[in-house]
Amino acid sequence: MMSNKLKLLYLIVCVSCHQLAVAHDYYVHPELGDNSNTGFSKSVPLKTLASISKIKLLPGDRVLLASNQYYKTGIRLINQNGTENNPITITTINWDTDISSNPAIINFKGEANGILIQDCSFIEVSNIWVTGDGFFKNSGQKSKMRCGVLVINTHSRKMMNITIKNITVFDVFYENNGFTRGKNEVKTANGTQKYGWGIRVINKNPKTSIDLVNIENCHIKNVAHTGIKLSGNNKNITQVKISGNKVEGTGGPGIQMSGVNNTTVVNNFVTHSGSHDDTRKWGRGSGLWTWGASNVLIEKNKFLYANGPGDSAGAHIDFNCNNIVLQYNISAYNAGGFCEILGNNYNCIYRYNISVNDGYRVKGVNGAFQEGKILWLSGYQGTNKKRKGPVNSYIYNNTIYCDSSIVAKIAIDNTSNGVLIANNIFHILGSTKAVLGDQYKPDTVEDILAKNVLFKNNLFLRESSWSAEISIKDTEPIFGNSNFTNAGGLEAKDYLPKNSYLVKNKGIYIELLSNDSNGLLESLSLKEDILGTPILDIPSIGALEFKE
Repeated sequence: MMSNKLKLLYLIVCVSCHQLAVAHDYYVHPELGDNSNTGFSKSVPLKTLASISKIKLLPGDRVLLASNQYYKTGIRLINQNGTENNPITITTINWDTDISSNPAIINFKGEANGILIQDCSFIEVSNIWVTGDGFFKNSGQKSKMRCGVLVINTHSRKMMNITIKNITVFDVFYENNGFTRGKNEVKTANGTQKYGWGIRVINKNPKTSIDLVNIENCHIKNVAHTGIKLSGNNKNITQVKISGNKVEGTGGPGIQMSGVNNTTVVNNFVTHSGSHDDTRKWGRGSGLWTWGASNVLIEKNKFLYANGPGDSAGAHIDFNCNNIVLQYNISAYNAGGFCEILGNNYNCIYRYNISVNDGYRVKGVNGAFQEGKILWLSGYQGTNKKRKGPVNSYIYNNTIYCDSSIVAKIAIDNTSNGVLIANNIFHILGSTKAVLGDQYKPDTVEDILAKNVLFKNNLFLRESSWSAEISIKDTEPIFGNSNFTNAGGLEAKDYLPKNSYLVKNKGIYIELLSNDSNGLLESLSLKEDILGTPILDIPSIGALEFKE
């Protein structure tokens, strides 16, 4: 039994430990601060972000950066852990309340990362601008890349609850201005050289996971490669939400995710991915693409003006994925195309999306090595692997508009198994053409067709809107001019047909393909369209319904 004296001593120790564990605010000001200060108030602030890396932060601690100030180094959070109710927070505060303020700016030029979150949990970072353009001469470049924000797991312990919101990442390049990449670099799968990235989440340890990551209302612009990138191993990045972000002018894709599970991408605006306006940029990239991913919902995003000699669709599904759902998105003026589903993918959907002048790229023109395509089902599942087309691809109730300047191209790999194409509007003012998928080596027997195809009840502008040379054909086509409200526009409402009699309540009910025993991430039936208009028991044709 514990004596009374020991009990008293125990209580004193517990109270002392509790007092020591009280959360603190750490104020950091690059002009007014001193690293010998405690940082506990504005009157005694720390000077550098490097000083924070030496402090063992406790749950509930806050690191408060001064508004309108410029920090010359990045911040490193390693093995720092908050709790669910008391996360560790890093943010900007208005230092002088009587003047307008901008977020603190971290310039990490020459360093690997602007904000590093390594082996941490329950971290919130917000309201900071981050930039890192190249390196200082004679500084010695050792890092493999330069990231505005890097979340990475190097230990076996799980990371969880990481929130990154209202962060602006801009002008991030590994190389200095004037560096020029070789012309063949853009032909590699993801680039082989060193680049600048926006926000990255990396987990290379298949024995543990990074869970519950929220990337919200961030702005990424003018970076050498990808804007927001998730790189998992055996789907060990889970429960991620990417929402309300603006991504523009990236040298690579806008958003890319590999090895993830249970991810939502919603209400993002992605424009001019694959930019080549700086010779340090990669110059190729879809607005979004997935690889080796499961259970991903991609909805209510805009993907505009993707550029590049290959891929560079609005959003595409690379190989080895399952249950990827794209719905309620607007895809417009993307060089590579609208719908791209590569090999060994299972149960993927494009539905209730609007595509405008996608797939205009012409192979052989301006270095393009792939044709642009409005619809591409590919058998490619990796170099030197036998082709295996996607299994159970559902493409329905989309509105696809191409003006007369575009030859609308279609590639359907004959190894595809399970294809549903129904209730779509193909409003194609020019001609259509069947093309090879470019990553496709034709079989010696060329009359093999895709298996288990249900292709019917689509509205075409005219009979020639689907070329006779395309291997699969609508068994019950409808012809006519839907007469859009504002064809060529970039808003969903622009594609409400004036000739409603052609499409209103003319759709068919969508059911699982006959060979599909797995089903889908979500129901085949949606309750409303992109504008919130209810979808009745008998759907219309195209992406938009009509108010009663």
